[in-house]
Amino acid sequence: MASESGDDQQLKLYSYWRSTCSFRVRIALNLKGLKYEYKAVNLLKGEQFSPEFTKLNPIGYVPVLVDGDIVVADSFAILIAANIVSSSIQPLQNLAILKYIEEKVSPEEKLEWAKVHIGKGFAALEELLNNYAGRYATGDEVFLADLFLAPQLYAAIGRFHVDMAQFPLLARLHEAYSKIPEFLDALPENQPDAPSS
Repeated sequence: MASESGDDQQLKLYSYWRSTCSFRVRIALNLKGLKYEYKAVNLLKGEQFSPEFTKLNPIGYVPVLVDGDIVVADSFAILIAANIVSSSIQPLQNLAILKYIEEKVSPEEKLEWAKVHIGKGFAALEELLNNYAGRYATGDEVFLADLFLAPQLYAAIGRFHVDMAQFPLLARLHEAYSKIPEFLDALPENQPDAPSS
């Protein structure tokens, strides 16, 4: 795992550049103005299963936030909300599931799998947020729902090529998030472990 040296008292975020779970926590830390040491965990290389990491989170998932002796090993526990994204969409597109689909069915099917499940979740979100959305998902200020929604929209559009024409509200929210500096700083490609190409 790559890391930069820093003060032991500083917050440490064990993260993977492309992880939507890590992405939402980076946004939250940025919005709160909290400085943290970025600790890269390369999921593709299996670093989440290293003895060092599983000591922090035995299930082997990122992100993990460390504050002195306190270890919080789940984005849902760190942020406490947004059930549709964290339960009904994101788990069905995570690396382990997509790898399984690719191996058991085909590489082409893994993209279709992700698109189908993202589409179902987005249809529910589009309807649910219709009566609540303002400038952002649940009003005119950034709340927890936005921290879950922004990374999911980003991944759906950029990684899974979901056609957002059928989700105009979500497309508008994605555009709004792309103008918030704290969200931009948390983007996957702006992380120290992101590939340089």
